[in-house]
Amino acid sequence: MEKQKMLSLAIGGLLALGLAGTASAADKKMDMEQCFGIAKAGKNDCSSNKSAHSCAGQATKNNDPMDFVAVPKGTCDKIAGGMLKAM
Repeated sequence: MEKQKMLSLAIGGLLALGLAGTASAADKKMDMEQCFGIAKAGKNDCSSNKSAHSCAGQATKNNDPMDFVAVPKGTCDKIAGGMLKAM
């Protein structure tokens, strides 16, 4: 009986630690930026005002400079073809 109690306490402690780690990770929101010119057809997050469509998943061609994908801040400059402003 004592063995089972110890095992239950150990499992409960591990679960509590896991939940605490998840909560703190969710609290840290990542700053995102719009990266134009890298979205694949149908995979854009939204569009610019000049584009022929109004929102997510409606890009008709790959790497359209009017469509963007949200990426972590500072990442767009590292992606070939990525631009911080729509052309």
